[in-house]
Amino acid sequence: MTPFVRGTALHGFEQFAALKGLDAPKTLSDIDLPVDAAQQAEQLIPYTQFNALLDLCANRANSPLFGLEFGLYQGVSVLGNLLYVIQNAHTVGEALGLLHQYIHIHTSGAEIHVRNVGANTHLCYEVTSGCAASVRQDVELAMAIGSRIMQCLLGRRWRPTALLFRHGAQAHPTDYRRVLGITPRFDSPYTAWVFDTALLDVPLSAADEGLKQLVQQHVDELSQISLHELPGFVQRLLRDMLPHGKVRIEQIAEYMMVSPRTLQRYLMEEGTGFQELLDETRQSLSTRYLCDSSISLTQVAGLLGYADLSAFSRAFTRWKGLSPRKWKQRYQRELQVAAG
Repeated sequence: MTPFVRGTALHGFEQFAALKGLDAPKTLSDIDLPVDAAQQAEQLIPYTQFNALLDLCANRANSPLFGLEFGLYQGVSVLGNLLYVIQNAHTVGEALGLLHQYIHIHTSGAEIHVRNVGANTHLCYEVTSGCAASVRQDVELAMAIGSRIMQCLLGRRWRPTALLFRHGAQAHPTDYRRVLGITPRFDSPYTAWVFDTALLDVPLSAADEGLKQLVQQHVDELSQISLHELPGFVQRLLRDMLPHGKVRIEQIAEYMMVSPRTLQRYLMEEGTGFQELLDETRQSLSTRYLCDSSISLTQVAGLLGYADLSAFSRAFTRWKGLSPRKWKQRYQRELQVAAG
């Protein structure tokens, strides 16, 4: 299934585009989206088009933080019915668990995870779609919305200790601080808001169990339409495991409590195989690292589970017909030409 975002992701687009001096209908049309796409909340928009729209707006408005500012402008309204589900949880921790569980209703191209790291909790955002090479604008938009969600749940108690971005800075760090009130750490292993774990236990006084059950029933019905199938699940495991070293089918099978032979048979029934999924995952992540990050090629090779740089270079050349260094240089030249 083609990754998508729901039409609510464009909530407020026309007004915000106008603030940035953009012609919203023309910009949507240039990305082959209907000019009234922002008014169709239940429409499914291909993720690649939504991501391309953000990139185009950032370039035309000469606004490198377009996605970040647009996310703050939109706030929690983009969640639609999902907002009512999380607001009526008993605690902040339960609300974030529900957000993780149901985020695929809002977008099938990304995931949210909550990780406990010592005394801190990391609210992580990961783009799972491999369709787009560069996703910086979308990631920053999502993290801005994440900040608004936490403010909605916690009010003045929301005081994050850090913001991590996997990609490199798109503007000067002081510009990020001016917009967000915090200076992010760039080229991190993953993207996440970091905050005190004690905040997970904060009760939500607005909880209405009856309303929660009614809305959650509706959300459950929607979730059945877009459940992730096995290949997508395997790729999510690969993305989580690759930064820690080479991943074998035996590791994935053990996690899923099936034999490697059975897992491979299931994947073949879906028209793919473990090695194909591993290659696809590495390929999509490699271009994303090269486009969005300033880390070295040796570091990229390690994050993709390769033993050394030469193994990564051979694989990348097989995928793209160019070495990773030359491919990145060509991509940067194309960006300069596009910027005009």
